[in-house]
Amino acid sequence: MTNIFFELHKDLPREGPGDEASTLKAFGMMEGLPSNPRILDVGCGPGMQTIDLARHTGANILAVDTHQPFLDELQRRAERAGLAEQIKVQNESMFELKFPENSFDVVWSEGAIYIMGFEAGLKKVHPLLKAGGYVAVTEISWFKPNPPQEVFQFWHKECPGMDSVEGNLLAVERAGYRVVGHFSLPDSSWWDHYFNPLKERIAMLREKYPQDPEARHILDEQDLEMEFFRKYSDYFGYEFYVMQKG
Repeated sequence: MTNIFFELHKDLPREGPGDEASTLKAFGMMEGLPSNPRILDVGCGPGMQTIDLARHTGANILAVDTHQPFLDELQRRAERAGLAEQIKVQNESMFELKFPENSFDVVWSEGAIYIMGFEAGLKKVHPLLKAGGYVAVTEISWFKPNPPQEVFQFWHKECPGMDSVEGNLLAVERAGYRVVGHFSLPDSSWWDHYFNPLKERIAMLREKYPQDPEARHILDEQDLEMEFFRKYSDYFGYEFYVMQKG
């Protein structure tokens, strides 16, 4: 399964929904940062958001992930963009994060904090932030109550800890932060750099593995996620949460 998963996601622009405008909107909510803030990008993937942050904010960024090909791709992108001095990559599990306390002005994590659990992840990075530091994360969230049963069951299996926006805002406060702001990612964040490239990869892999039941199951699940987003995006999506260390 893991090999098929990474073959599916290999060389995609992003590993989940997101876009440059949303990344910069979230960063723009942070007041009082130094001119060259130190950012820890947790679960960076191939790092499109890392590049956007470095290019537009002057930040020095340490980007961590456990999948080395993602880090290698981010390194190549940073070098092509002339940002290699600002971006450093490190193979590091988000469950470890062996950095000194009070090391970072900002912790960033687009579409990855769920791996630790939303609230658990926020608590994990809290000590790493300087006083008054910020966290910005995107998290799959319910926008409305009582979603149709088929989409509820899908996300309950894929992301058992998935909560409403209101529930996540309460978790932010429990984790020791002040809510600065939050907003929903637009539908284009899902399609432009994630679902549309993914559709092409799915079609290619269906031809490559026509008789492989494991591959077919993973590809079917990915197709189902796209179909549910088409039908039910009023009920769920990614929310960008920006918070400040209390």
